[in-house]
Amino acid sequence: MRTDALTLKQIRALTAVAREGSLSAAGAALGLTTPAIHAQIKGLEAACGTRVLRRSAANGRSELTEAGMVVRAAAVKIDDALSQIASDLGALEKGRAGRVLLGVVSTAQYYAPRLMKQLQDSCPGIDVVLRIGNREAIIAGLERGAFDLAIMGRPPRRPAVVADLLGPHPHGIIAAPDHPLAGESYIGRDALLAQTFLAREDGSGTRILMGRWLDRVAPGRAVETIVMDGNEPIKQAVMAGLGVAFVSLHTVVEELGAGRLIQFSAPGLPVVRHWFLVRPDVEAPRPVALRLAEAIRALNGSFLPRIAAPGLAAAMLAADPSAPAE
Repeated sequence: MRTDALTLKQIRALTAVAREGSLSAAGAALGLTTPAIHAQIKGLEAACGTRVLRRSAANGRSELTEAGMVVRAAAVKIDDALSQIASDLGALEKGRAGRVLLGVVSTAQYYAPRLMKQLQDSCPGIDVVLRIGNREAIIAGLERGAFDLAIMGRPPRRPAVVADLLGPHPHGIIAAPDHPLAGESYIGRDALLAQTFLAREDGSGTRILMGRWLDRVAPGRAVETIVMDGNEPIKQAVMAGLGVAFVSLHTVVEELGAGRLIQFSAPGLPVVRHWFLVRPDVEAPRPVALRLAEAIRALNGSFLPRIAAPGLAAAMLAADPSAPAE
């Protein structure tokens, strides 16, 4: 049998003969001549190496041989597969299916799994691939086209992006529960700046924001700083008593709730920025990326952690989403 010689025209001709009962009726149904149908059947039999039709002595109609029945059963599966292809291509064109690369800054990894689950429920046909990095890495990925969408703090000036506001992003100072200043209801500037600060690495949005906060509350004042890569090492170091840290409060919800960390009330705190969903500003964005962006916007920030912090409500009201990029 030469399966490479089989064609869809041959298989459809056989299916039509089986359905209509004769070569001439099959030709009429397919808009072909009887000789054309006969040629397709002969080609099919040559490829299969056996007869697929026989003429009934009782009524003169063409009937399938056992081999013809096998080919017809395969034809049903082929038609189903072709219909599925059409459906899948239509879903891709309408943005209901496909693969989307979503970049998130490392601070967002604490709620990204909740977001992924909500997206699975609302967009089951879309395969979302999550990539995590600091702000600098996510911006670099957007610039080289590595991400369809990204979740981050303030949108970058470059590359050009389309940005949607997702919700507030509060920051504050955390310390160990047994810190010497733990019993104070409010920490003055001098007492706070006398502490050792555990800080994120260069290129981190949190590190940039920490620098701006220090410039605002103590212009020109230097503080002792220990740099660590990532939020987890910083949290562990704070709990061990190595110092205090300026962090996204979304990264310490569990520890604050369990009492493993405490939050200081201090000048200029909390600092509230915002989360944004961004996508490259291109002429023809992929429909599936637009569909996923719409689904994320529709969640109205329900995936963001809920924070109870001193002065947070007032700080959120005063926060300006249109402030300069971080």
